[in-house]
Amino acid sequence: MVAYGIYFGAANSIQQIAADAARTAIAGLNQSERQTLVASFVTNNASGYPFVDASKLTYQANDSTADGSQFVVSIQYDARNLPIWNLFPGLAMPGTTIKRQSTIRIGGI
Repeated sequence: MVAYGIYFGAANSIQQIAADAARTAIAGLNQSERQTLVASFVTNNASGYPFVDASKLTYQANDSTADGSQFVVSIQYDARNLPIWNLFPGLAMPGTTIKRQSTIRIGGI
């Protein structure tokens, strides 16, 4: 339970970073401004989330190709450094990469 609790805590933090970055991006007038806002948010805030090493995080932030009225922030986190992998070697564990995304409507409508 401890190992999965740590993993789910990290996954929740990654989802929250994606959601918070997307909400921050809503202030941008175009894709370039939104991407700059996301980059600034991630750089300044990612290390403040539980179980997250900001240097292991990558992200993409783009207008949706499926729906031009939406903006998508996708986060990938290399979770190999979480302490859970060596706690219980025989326990089946999820993958070492956590991927989450958040979508927000451009213009906030």
